[in-house]
Amino acid sequence: MDKKITDIGELTGKVLLFGGVYSNLQALEALIDVAESEGIPPENCICTGDIIGYCAQPEETIQTFKNWNARSIVGNVEIQLRDDEDDCGCDFREGSRCDSFSQQWYPYAKSKLSKDSLDFLETIPDRIKFTIGNQKVTVVHGSYFNVSEFIFKSTPWNIKSKNLEATESDAIVAGHCGLPFLDEDSDKIWINPGVIGMPANDGKPNVWYAILEASEKPIEVNFRKLDYNYQLTNQLMLKGLLPESYAKTIVSGIWDNMEILPEVEKQLQGKQILL
Repeated sequence: MDKKITDIGELTGKVLLFGGVYSNLQALEALIDVAESEGIPPENCICTGDIIGYCAQPEETIQTFKNWNARSIVGNVEIQLRDDEDDCGCDFREGSRCDSFSQQWYPYAKSKLSKDSLDFLETIPDRIKFTIGNQKVTVVHGSYFNVSEFIFKSTPWNIKSKNLEATESDAIVAGHCGLPFLDEDSDKIWINPGVIGMPANDGKPNVWYAILEASEKPIEVNFRKLDYNYQLTNQLMLKGLLPESYAKTIVSGIWDNMEILPEVEKQLQGKQILL
């Protein structure tokens, strides 16, 4: 299937970036409140994909996102749901704990989505391009080359630079790995705003997003933490056919396992993230 790329032109004012809603309706509602209080219009709110995921309210989350009129690209989960596939396409190692858990939450999510929600997924582009302060930005999920590629702060810059060169961008905004970070070199920048559906393995239940503002190179990025009713999210997950370990992570802020993480990021488990 050809990639659908949407160029949304020049954005002015603040731009709210976030990823991985993961069917976490309570976090999404809290973020919408932030956008409204900051005066950020929906068209300046951009998700890096995986609106659907580990939590208990996939249908309610999609419908809330749709009614908000914010923008998103498809994550690997949206692609798999859209194409009626039987797994999440997250690129977890076969037989790993993540792979085993995905065999619980993905069929649950798939079973809950209405035709209207599935039709909505068909409208979401693979990538978004925009400019802010004369700087070109491309939004991808994993990477430009692979929707399920895990790219972290410790990932070598030459891998990131290939994405920047291929997209002719000053900045890449990406998701998928679940951890917020910023990396830059020679006025080029890679931004992962984090995800709002799950904590960032830092031992805290609140989650991450970012706000962009026009500035001289590189773009000004302000990372923020989002408080929301994680106790309700946890309770709803425990009532569904979902992994109890993920429900525990919602409260503890600690990942059940670190199978996808490079050694540098593994050493940061439970430690405060400074951005």
